[in-house]
Amino acid sequence: MAEPLKDLYNKAFLEGFGDKVRQVYPSFDSHDFVSTVMDESWDGLELKGRTRRISTVLGQYLPEQYEDALNVLFKLYGTCTGFPYLFFPDFVEVYGGADEHWELSMNALEKFTQSSSAEFAIRWFLIHNPEKGMQQMAIWSEHPNEHVRRLASEGCRPRLPWGQALPLFKKDPSPIMPILERLKADPSLYVRKSVANNLNDIAKDHPALVLETARRWQGNDPHTDWIIRHGCRTLVRKAIPEALALFGYSESAEGSSLTEKATIIADPSEIRIGESSELAYVLGIREGDPVRIRIEYGIDFVKSKGKTSRKLFLWSDKTVPGGSRLTGTRTHKWADLTTRRHYPGLHRITLLVNGRETAYTEIDLLDGGPSLTE
Repeated sequence: MAEPLKDLYNKAFLEGFGDKVRQVYPSFDSHDFVSTVMDESWDGLELKGRTRRISTVLGQYLPEQYEDALNVLFKLYGTCTGFPYLFFPDFVEVYGGADEHWELSMNALEKFTQSSSAEFAIRWFLIHNPEKGMQQMAIWSEHPNEHVRRLASEGCRPRLPWGQALPLFKKDPSPIMPILERLKADPSLYVRKSVANNLNDIAKDHPALVLETARRWQGNDPHTDWIIRHGCRTLVRKAIPEALALFGYSESAEGSSLTEKATIIADPSEIRIGESSELAYVLGIREGDPVRIRIEYGIDFVKSKGKTSRKLFLWSDKTVPGGSRLTGTRTHKWADLTTRRHYPGLHRITLLVNGRETAYTEIDLLDGGPSLTE
């Protein structure tokens, strides 16, 4: 099992960081710094909590003046790089929010994001001064460094995972759109992924805006076409007719004019949590012109209080000739994940073609334990 990310912040890491600080700031008390960070509550902190603890305590051991403390961190730039040093931009969020520090803090985030990521820290500034913050994002969207351009998009995503939501932009994403316009054909895939994810965030609250943007952008540049395809993925999964049509899926999502016979089976039909089942489908496509189809299966997972919640899994996405007979198999694991816990009960598994339910089966999921065959 992979080591939890929070465990990157261990005593050895903190002592090593303290040694680096002492090289540029000899009065830094590395021993006390580590002891204060790793107090009795340390073990109970998750990744974000540990990041905030480090940045907060760091400010207590660096020079009192914000400008002087930043100068120490600037001297470490180049030797402290990568994911573990997210507490550098977090330090800016914690200590650099005063109006008189705005320009200095923006310069610091621009610098630190190139060796770590400031996508979480910038959000505090966007919430407290959205107009000034988006002006800065516009400047960054034209920066020569791809990490800074990515920050211009990633930092203002309305629904950034693990980051503060931006309620103002969830309600009205119009300030974001000029940023995405500037980046819609960016040469960096790193940036384009962020633009696509930003669009996908916006689509959850403003699907019409994203569809209008996608229609306007489509066909002008291969990079842009890639962005809109990924940026509309939630709309495609929801089988929004305009989204399906935009990407060439058959308009006959009602099923009768697209598919003939469709079946899906699960083997075994009774299984324990932690085991796997084999899924298989057979699907007939009606005679006619080639059609683009998206084949998915959805599982209505039983939740802790007995209700169900559907999650879709992509099986195939391709163009097929009319009259095709399609088959597919998939092993589905029913083991608990950090993002999903399984509960016993009857689980409905549905085969969907272009968003249309065409067949279903059921699995009776039992509590984990010895295999049923033992």
